[in-house]
Amino acid sequence: MTTALPRRTYLYFTAQSINLTTAVMSVTMAAIVGSALAPSAAWSTVPYGCQFLFLLLATYPVAGLMGSIGRRKAFMLGAIPLVVSGITGYWAVAHEQFLMLVVSHSALGIYIAFANFNRFAATDNLAPQLKPKALSLVVAGGVLAAVIGPLLTEILRGIVGFPEFSLCYAVFIVLAGLSWLLAISLPADKPKVPIGQKSLVIEHDSRVNLEIAVAMVVAALGYGVMNLLMIQASMHMKHMHEGFSDIRLAIQWHVIAMFAPSFFTGRIIQRLGIKATICLGLMLLMSSTVLNLGCSGYQMIALSLILLGLGWNLTYVGGGALLTQILQGNSVAFHMQGKNDLAIAVSATLGAFAPSMLISTIGWGGTNIFCLTLCGLLLVAVIALLDRSRQSHYSMEGVRK
Repeated sequence: MTTALPRRTYLYFTAQSINLTTAVMSVTMAAIVGSALAPSAAWSTVPYGCQFLFLLLATYPVAGLMGSIGRRKAFMLGAIPLVVSGITGYWAVAHEQFLMLVVSHSALGIYIAFANFNRFAATDNLAPQLKPKALSLVVAGGVLAAVIGPLLTEILRGIVGFPEFSLCYAVFIVLAGLSWLLAISLPADKPKVPIGQKSLVIEHDSRVNLEIAVAMVVAALGYGVMNLLMIQASMHMKHMHEGFSDIRLAIQWHVIAMFAPSFFTGRIIQRLGIKATICLGLMLLMSSTVLNLGCSGYQMIALSLILLGLGWNLTYVGGGALLTQILQGNSVAFHMQGKNDLAIAVSATLGAFAPSMLISTIGWGGTNIFCLTLCGLLLVAVIALLDRSRQSHYSMEGVRK
């Protein structure tokens, strides 16, 4: 039995690196450019909010499109909105057009909806023991993005002769070209069964439906808690009068902790199993909240952010690995992957908008207690429900125990 990943896995890794690079760049510059072009300060985050909105709206239709025309053609089409984002973003900055900036970030959200399926596409037609390894490798593209994204923004934002940040948007056109070349290099794949046709296994086996629900909740809740605590931690450190460079350093280590483990998360899953990996991820998330509750210094918050990143990685990759293993060879795989990413997008969006409201109502401590409770309840559910599921009767090699 081969243990080597196919060439296309590395194409998906590169494509995901491009995807996350655009996401990191948008985080870096969206609020700054938005505040410069917005008619009032209250509108400054509208472009970035629309990016999340269109990501939400596009995720499920994109999953259906992939099921209808195949991954390769869908990823080729997915490069188009990134071109639109680059053109309209450059135009918006060069001509100080706020509405065009909204269009740019909305188009970027649609592109990200396509590109987020790189991790699932990398697992198609692989042996069961290779799926977690492929999925985790593709997620590891975030390590490159964490370096390339800020570097590109810093290099391009102030080039003489161009309005500030205009070339940061223009480079999306180049990245779209690279993304299209990667897509056309993928092997041709056949369209799957239309998502309206239900699989008998998914439709009639309540235990399989339960496993799918667990996989989705794990990935979605892990993403939402990570977003919530990451953003609120930066706000809390600012309230502690920490300098911007210190806050940036803590967040940078958090991002590294999010993606760097993906180079070996697949091996962890193969060694421990999916259930144990998910439980470990939830315990890391809980440890992060406990550290925040017990300590108030900058060093401890930075450490808690590292634990938070590690926990996110194991729940995100673990939940995705569980879903891909359950849906092995199933005709509704695209349908359920679309629902999964829609749930993640909703949870991540809530986690992005809730920090300021929660810190002004229940405070830093209350938010951590809230997240600790959510993760604790989910940990109990995973331990109980996956023990009784059919998935627990299979090893990562797909051999019945």
